[in-house]
Amino acid sequence: MSHKTQPSSHVGKTGPLEPLWAFIDRHFKLLAILPAAAFFLALSVFPLIELFQMAASTITFEGGELVRTPAFLENLAKLADDWVFRRAMGNTLIFVLVATAFEMVFGFALALAVSEIVRGRGLVRTGMLLPILIPPVAIGNMWRLMYNPEFGVINWLFGLVGIPPMDLLGSTSTALIAVIIVDIWHWTPLVFLILLAGLEALPEEVMEASSIDGASYAQKLRHIVIPLMWPALMVAFIFRSIVAFKVFDQIYLLTSGGPGTATEVISLYVYKVFFKQNQLGYGALIALITIAIVCAYLGAFALAQRRLARAR
Repeated sequence: MSHKTQPSSHVGKTGPLEPLWAFIDRHFKLLAILPAAAFFLALSVFPLIELFQMAASTITFEGGELVRTPAFLENLAKLADDWVFRRAMGNTLIFVLVATAFEMVFGFALALAVSEIVRGRGLVRTGMLLPILIPPVAIGNMWRLMYNPEFGVINWLFGLVGIPPMDLLGSTSTALIAVIIVDIWHWTPLVFLILLAGLEALPEEVMEASSIDGASYAQKLRHIVIPLMWPALMVAFIFRSIVAFKVFDQIYLLTSGGPGTATEVISLYVYKVFFKQNQLGYGALIALITIAIVCAYLGAFALAQRRLARAR
């Protein structure tokens, strides 16, 4: 006996909710991310508005109550005369550019080397990740001991090659270099991990075809590997740049911004203005300026990347 399938009772019919279901069907992707987007905006926009309000005020506590006095122009005038802010911003830019550049070069070189390993690659990769697993407090104390001019291992190594002991963290000419070296040691493994994942995802048939065509290693690197790895390189560079702009803990533990202002960076300076000088309004203005500079930096980088892509 054959049975005919009865059509669904709602197919081809319209009802009062039909326009709503049609709208949901057309815009489902947008509606699916709307709750997460709203949550993100609530956690970012409202604090940013509060930061603007703080930056336009002088905030004091009188009788257990918070008192705001409009002082936007006064805060701007103070910023224009603040040489420590300019020094901190300059140190931050040097820190970001130098540390990120070396981390990208070392991370990419290590990723290329490890990608050639056939046996034991997982063990080597795990060992390479150890620095980023160490807590920042331990890193700061460990490197302070290593840099110690009397019994640190760094000066012991200097002595082996005839270099006299140096107080690397106590000298204004070497302190910033010393903390940059710590950051490179700490974060190069993360760049290595990102780029190694990109290398392992490269299509093997393309690499094999280039080998058959007689391409040298340098030619494959320039014309195949780097172009295909470009998205991973950009992800690693942008992520490390943003994190480097926010560096705080390791410099706070190693030098606290000293000697003098030799290693003063913007995050550390904002902390001091907020919590040691109790200038909440002025600290908020510095934080806003920092956000604007980071956005301008990333915007300029994105523009340069777009022009480079068009040139190709």
